Amino acid sequence: MNVRVATYDDLDAVVETLTLAFRTDPVWGPYSFPDPGTQLEKSRRFWRALATIELRFGWTLMTPNCEAVAVWIPPGLPEMTPEEGAAFEELTVELLGAEQSAIVMDAFAALDAHHPHQPPHYYLSLLATHDDHRGKGIGQALLAAGLERIDAEHGPAYLESTNPGNNHRYARAGFEPHGRIALPNGHVITTMWRDAV
Repeated sequence: MNVRVATYDDLDAVVETLTLAFRTDPVWGPYSFPDPGTQLEKSRRFWRALATIELRFGWTLMTPNCEAVAVWIPPGLPEMTPEEGAAFEELTVELLGAEQSAIVMDAFAALDAHHPHQPPHYYLSLLATHDDHRGKGIGQALLAAGLERIDAEHGPAYLESTNPGNNHRYARAGFEPHGRIALPNGHVITTMWRDAV
């Protein structure tokens, strides 16, 4: 599979893939954006803010036409600076209001609280396949391509699976369950770890 590093010129395509891929996700879909009439519009702004921050690491990988995108954070680097985190939270309040934004930020806080700090590792922040290209193995192939690069550096990897339907796909790629995060609505996120090879 042809894989390349996304640039800021790809931002619109990356955002669209993230928006459509996560619109039914148990965490980043209706749980975070409960109004179906505004979900796509608000989630697009949400994902644009996040993708803009994460593109700077040079580890957002994509297929040629952004059929799938994988956002990796390299070892030892924070996903956001404190200033970026504050601005992102302000945007979330603007988009969702105080009560709903608190639900979203609490989910982020739970993920952060369970995220291991040692040993240094690559963090798969997001893996998304555009709706028009699901079921073709493109996302799995993109994941494999990213892991091939990480294996060349002999690094471990970590992720949070917000959709239990994807757990077996990550297991096929060598990830093993690491922990569980229960959200207030009862949904369980599975954290997963892959040792260095």
